[in-house]
Order: sequence, then C-alpha cells, then structure tokens
Amino acid sequence: MPIIYRKATLSDIAAMQRLVAPKVEDGTILARSDDELATNIRSYILACDSNQLIGFTALHVHSPELAEVRSLIVSDAYRRHGIGSALVEHALDEARALKLKRVLVLTYAAPFFEKLAFSEIPKESLPEHKIWADCIKCKYFPVCNEVAMIKAL
Repeated sequence: MPIIYRKATLSDIAAMQRLVAPKVEDGTILARSDDELATNIRSYILACDSNQLIGFTALHVHSPELAEVRSLIVSDAYRRHGIGSALVEHALDEARALKLKRVLVLTYAAPFFEKLAFSEIPKESLPEHKIWADCIKCKYFPVCNEVAMIKAL
C-alpha cells in the first residue's frame, strides 16, 4: 500500500505523541504538549501507511519570509525509504505556496538536510524569538550540538 501524506487533524495528536516519545525522551526532539500540538495542528504534515502514522513534520512560520521545518520523525521500521525526504519536500512545497523566501532547520542530522540542499549557517543568525520560544525548553540548552541550516526557496 502506498504511503499517504496528509495534513494532521486533532484526532492524530495521541498517535503523534506516541511516535515522537522516544526522541523527546533522548532529547533529539523538543517536547510539545497536546495543547501546543492542537494550537499548531495546521502546521503538521503526516505520513501514513494503511491508516498507521509512520512519520510527521511541521512547517512553523516565523515571519513573512522565514519558516522552519521542525519535529521531523519517521518510525524506525520505515527509515531509509525516502519518507523523511518526502515529508520535508511537502513542507517546502507548502512554504513555496506561502511565498516564503527561506526555510531553516535545527538538526542533529546535517548530512540528511545537506542532501536536500540546506546549507549550514551560524546559530547566531537564528531569529531571537526562536531561541527564547523553543531552544530554552531543550534539556541541552545552552550547550547544544544541533546544527542550524537554511534553504533558499
């Protein structure tokens, strides 16, 4: 059965939390409350196989020119099948439709994003509200090994 990519709905939140839980626990992905997911539900793109959630990401808009791909997760059983790349491409398509100029990502998987034409940038160039809204919640803040990357659209 083919993988279906679709926008998330409120009824997907419990499955999203279950899928991302191990990566939240190890600090790879920031924890998001059910309320935060609900508030931002329109940002999420899901990958499903036979109605089973196997991955998701979000496109979070920071300004009229800049958005961020965040919370990218693919189930271990489905990795290395192009699903992560497809999720990012769906997010980039959405960014283009919104007429955004750039998309950033903070990641521990720089080689993956380099293959998608993202380039490393200094973390100091990130929008200040990104640091205070998200990074401060991270268990590794302020000593972070994530790489900041950007892609022009």
